[in-house]
Amino acid sequence: MDTEVAELKKIVESLSKEVTRLADEAEIKKLHFKYGYYLDKCLYQEVSDLFADDPNTFVEFLGGRYRGKEGVKRLYVGRFAGNFVKGRNGPVHGFLLDHAQLQDIVDITENGTRAMGRFRALMSAGTHKSIQDTHPRGFVQWWEGGLYENEYIKENGIWKIWKLKYFPFWHADFQKGWSNKEIGEFVPLDSKVYPESPKGPDEIVEQIMLWPDTRVVPFHYPHPVTGKQVKEDDLRAPGWGEDVSTALPALTLKETVKKL
Repeated sequence: MDTEVAELKKIVESLSKEVTRLADEAEIKKLHFKYGYYLDKCLYQEVSDLFADDPNTFVEFLGGRYRGKEGVKRLYVGRFAGNFVKGRNGPVHGFLLDHAQLQDIVDITENGTRAMGRFRALMSAGTHKSIQDTHPRGFVQWWEGGLYENEYIKENGIWKIWKLKYFPFWHADFQKGWSNKEIGEFVPLDSKVYPESPKGPDEIVEQIMLWPDTRVVPFHYPHPVTGKQVKEDDLRAPGWGEDVSTALPALTLKETVKKL
């Protein structure tokens, strides 16, 4: 009898852990999807409030790393709101941003207080012709594809975004497509840091990739069958028929800083 009770306790404990893990995965997916919905409608204060208060919180975006809640707000509330909606919190008539969040993979750490998530983003954006004379971007419509490899943290029992790393793959004008896009036509990369650049990042990130660069953003998880990580050389992208040694170095999920 005692043995049966002990076995049942083990089963209940195991099931309880599995239910908690599944619930945490679901909460993190909802957290990231809500991030996308807020971002779609330029609700940048709500986006900023999704991030952890932990001092190691950051966002990596287009060559810059914005550190802490102050840096997060500088990016979303300062830079994005200033550029897209003239500083307001919320949309302006005729300006479109849609960030579809797809192919979500979330893994919880053993202690249940940290998590990693990989999401694909597909964005369509632009200004309606009716506001081309009043919006600073004029008449424009574009596509963008990218990938998130994020880290999440549970603060006071609530899951929050801890380290958001966004890797844009490609950017394209609607009329010209992605194959004709010149790298120099993309949104200018950051070259100065805060406070020299009032809305700039705290650090310049060393690694940048944009089409035609096709390197693989490293996976936070091992292969589900072999248990192995993808080899570093297989994450690189040499030219057709060229040796991998001629290619750019593999990307990393580690924090890198470019020396200015």
